[in-house]
Amino acid sequence: MPVAAARLAGLSLVRFREDYLPGAVDAEALARNDRNIEERLAAMKMIATVEDPMPTIVGVLVLGRRPQEFLPGAYAQFLRIAGTEWGIRSSTKLVAFGPISEVIAQLDLKLFAHNRTAVDFTSDRLEKRTVTYPPSALQQLVRNAVMHRSYEGTNAPIHVYWFDDRIEINSPGGGAYGELNHRNFGQPGLVDYRNPILAEAMRVLGFFQRFGFGIPSARRDLQTNGNPPPEFRVEANRIRCTVRVRAPEPARSSR
Repeated sequence: MPVAAARLAGLSLVRFREDYLPGAVDAEALARNDRNIEERLAAMKMIATVEDPMPTIVGVLVLGRRPQEFLPGAYAQFLRIAGTEWGIRSSTKLVAFGPISEVIAQLDLKLFAHNRTAVDFTSDRLEKRTVTYPPSALQQLVRNAVMHRSYEGTNAPIHVYWFDDRIEINSPGGGAYGELNHRNFGQPGLVDYRNPILAEAMRVLGFFQRFGFGIPSARRDLQTNGNPPPEFRVEANRIRCTVRVRAPEPARSSR
C-alpha cells in the first residue's frame, strides 16, 4: 500500500543501491539490467508505480529517512526492569527509531548487552560457558515481531521488556492472521504472513535465511540452552511472546 503523505525524496536511494539491490539481484543480472532507478524501486515494491512514485509502506520502512514521520508506530522500545513484576524501577531504556535495519540493530545491541554468560570451572575438566538466553533465539523472536506486526491502524511500538526471570516481546496489531489463530500460533509447520512483501525485504537484508524457520529455530536454540520453549499469547490487539530464563543446573556433589 502507498503512503499518501510520503514522497520519493524521502527515500534513501543510496541505501537502495548499496544495501538492498545487491541482496535482491545477483551482480551479473544487475549489471545487465538497464532499468532506471524508479523502475527498479517499483519492481521491488518500494514505490507504487513508475508513473506514481509514491513510497509504499515497505519502501518507507526499509528506505525511509524518517519512517516514523509517516508510520508513527514503526519503532521499538526496550525496557530493563529490575525484578520480576511491574512497579519496580527500570534500569535501562531504549527507544529505537529509523528504518527497520536500524531498529533491529539497536535492539540487538541491547539484547546482547544484557545477556549474561556464566563460566563453570568446577564441574568438568574443561570450563563450561552458558548464557541466560541464546542470542540467536532472541534475534529470531524479535525479528519475527518486527516482520509480523501491524503497521496500520495502530501507533503502538514493539515493546521488549526484560525482567529478571523472563523477556516479554509485544507485537502490536490485530492478533493472529490467515491460517494462524490463538490456538496454533507458534506451532511447528504453521506459517502465514501478515506482511509478505516486508518478509521478502527482511530476507533480502539478511535478517532471515529461510521463510518459516524463525520460531522453530528459536525453539531449538532455547531447548539446547536449557530454556523452556517460548510462550505465545494471542490477543485482539497484540501478540505477546514470553521467553523464560534457563533452569539452574543441580549442584554436583564434591565427592
